[in-house]
Amino acid sequence: MMQGGGMRPGIIVLREGTDTSQGKAQLVSNINACQAVADIVRSTLGPRGMDKLIFDGRKVTISNDGATIMKLLEIAHPAAKTLVDISMSQDAEVGDGTTSVVLIAGEILKVLKSFVEEGVHPQVIMRSVREAGKLAVEKVQELSVPFDLTTPEGEQMLIKTASTALNSKLISSHKDLFSPMIVEAVKCLNDAGSIDDMSSLVAIKKIPGGDVRQSFLVKGVAFKKTFSYAGFEQMTKKFTNPKVLLLNVELELKSEKENAEVRITDPEQYQSIVDAEWQVIYDKLDACVDCGANIVLSKLPIGDLATQYFADRGLFCAGRVEDSDLKRVGRATGGTVQTSTNGLFDGILGTCGVFEERQVGDERFNIFEECPMSLTSTIVLRGGSEQFIAESERSVHDALMVVKRSLKSAAVVAGGGAIEMEVSKFLKEHALTIEGKGQLIINSFAKALEVVPRQLCENAGFDSTDLLSALRRKHAQSEDGKWFGIEITEGGICDTFEAGVWEPSDNKCNSIAAATEAACVILSIDETVVNPKSQDPGAAGGMPAGNGQKPLSNMMGNAMDTANAAQGGSRSGNLGNGVSYMRGRGG
Repeated sequence: MMQGGGMRPGIIVLREGTDTSQGKAQLVSNINACQAVADIVRSTLGPRGMDKLIFDGRKVTISNDGATIMKLLEIAHPAAKTLVDISMSQDAEVGDGTTSVVLIAGEILKVLKSFVEEGVHPQVIMRSVREAGKLAVEKVQELSVPFDLTTPEGEQMLIKTASTALNSKLISSHKDLFSPMIVEAVKCLNDAGSIDDMSSLVAIKKIPGGDVRQSFLVKGVAFKKTFSYAGFEQMTKKFTNPKVLLLNVELELKSEKENAEVRITDPEQYQSIVDAEWQVIYDKLDACVDCGANIVLSKLPIGDLATQYFADRGLFCAGRVEDSDLKRVGRATGGTVQTSTNGLFDGILGTCGVFEERQVGDERFNIFEECPMSLTSTIVLRGGSEQFIAESERSVHDALMVVKRSLKSAAVVAGGGAIEMEVSKFLKEHALTIEGKGQLIINSFAKALEVVPRQLCENAGFDSTDLLSALRRKHAQSEDGKWFGIEITEGGICDTFEAGVWEPSDNKCNSIAAATEAACVILSIDETVVNPKSQDPGAAGGMPAGNGQKPLSNMMGNAMDTANAAQGGSRSGNLGNGVSYMRGRGG
């Protein structure tokens, strides 16, 4: 410390060029960044939401799925990435509501920005926001309507939740085809107690061409015909009650390595070596036939010799089958994947009711149906363009997740903004019972929830002010008005529960909880530090040039200068650290 009241010397802790911002200004800046992200996906919400076309330099994606858009945007702002995280977690946990969770989080931050600007401490705001979020989740759980899955009414409820999830998608006009298909696939897993393995047991295959109404569900396994050798045409393409052998073995004649050395004393010994190579592959093929299998599938290649061998004996074979497809065939047929052809017995073979190779569009598909283990399902999607089929796949995935979540929670709430309006009314009433700044903050949180019905109106082209006023009045006046939401078709309000717009209660609980947490994370940041990237490529990992040693780049530059000067060439000059000198052939 300097004596005599002098100034202290400045201490530089961070790297030169580091950008630091703190205090109220950077907190407001973070909130503005989150609002900008929310504004991007705002127009995609609901049945009348618009799509976004995103081109990343290689492929075009057309989607209105919030999680897909957020993932493809490659958001650079460090605070705004929080909204990407909650959107992805909502997609993984529930499947639907990825846009609304970003909207709610953005709106909560928007209404709280005025408190930050007026100097209210972030911890005071966060305490009230957490309380409001907890009360909102409890109210959703209280309002949810349970249903019995074993009754026909329960199955209809599942179909309606799937239809609601598909309402805002490109294939919304075909939900009468896809909803029963999706419910049937998920119910099979639920009955077998394997619903948690849905991602590996339910496959979605895409075939360009044809009409979307030609999409179908296979209660079993279907995968595209793999690469095949000569002799494949002679194989039997249909079996009833076949035995299925699953292998992770290469059935191909392999020559010795190039560097292999075999010393012989008699030319006849060479023939015995060749015969031994052939005998190895024939022993494997004989073992496959002798075990009684009718169908042989392998993850590794099945060569032309093996293909012809099996065709001559009336067997069907396919090599290079994808690992996920092979595992699903094993789960469906009861077979076990073998890593050797030695000791094959009847217990490791799978079976199914019908196997058939069928033409679907321009592709041929291997289809296993009437499997003893009714776990696996395959949804085959058709459509005119690649982008349409890709969006259809994302839509079906969302609906599958929603039905799975409905089966687990066994409770639903009404959609169309009804549940948000009812929770908003409840929070406004609760705010009147408390004192201090918390009353204003909880009241603002309640107002933020109204963003969902408001955005539904705006995306459909209706006047949001009139419709929200009508909704507030209906929810406040009578107990029967708790399920009233936006009627998209005519531009009014209606009982969305009666209209069949149902969503799993877990969807709304997860949305509100995730949005609340994201808002609190943004509010808790009091300083943002952005480190600059190093300008010298070798600076991060290189050793410091200490003890009188010159940096390696300078030493190489000097050596190159000396060599060029000796040959009468020009010197390189000082190119700087990390830059090497090269003289071209033509120069």
